[in-house]
Amino acid sequence: MREVELKAVVDDLAGARKRLEKAGAKLVFEGSLSDSRYDVESRELAERDEVLRVRRYEALGSSKTYLEWKGPTEIQDVYKIREEISTLVEDFESLTRILNSLGFIVTMEIDREVAQYELGGAMLRFETYPRMDVLVEIEGEPDSIELAIEALGMPRGLFNSDRLPGFVERFEQRTGVRAAICARELEGDYSFRVEQP
Repeated sequence: MREVELKAVVDDLAGARKRLEKAGAKLVFEGSLSDSRYDVESRELAERDEVLRVRRYEALGSSKTYLEWKGPTEIQDVYKIREEISTLVEDFESLTRILNSLGFIVTMEIDREVAQYELGGAMLRFETYPRMDVLVEIEGEPDSIELAIEALGMPRGLFNSDRLPGFVERFEQRTGVRAAICARELEGDYSFRVEQP
């Protein structure tokens, strides 16, 4: 599957959600979303610009876990594009034990509260991190992404193909406050941050 996406900082989360719902967007998930990114000690996957992650959705006492791989990033026009393969996994604990037994280690954690919508073939996800700007990520084909941006009522120039570290860096430069994109960082443990390009 081909992933095409853009992201932007959201200054007015409540207003953006209201505009989106008024445009007919359907809320498909609201709860917590946690990613654990894996690599080998030598960071071979990162060097190839590949991502191996375990993604966990949790809401109202239920959870779903996915094992996902993403290929190298391409930028076409203004869109970030990657090949992505994802599969639902029933046993989260066994999956993490298998990855650890194969020599994979967690190199990054990302925790956020999310509200995920569908609109006209696009997926829009509002992401609220422990200590960072609220972001909206839009995935879909370029035409559906552009229609979703219109429905949000946000300036088109706010959206870009940057990766999460770019948003973290701008937040920290603007505020002088160290961002926290996972619970571990909120508690002061930034041991993963050094590893990221």
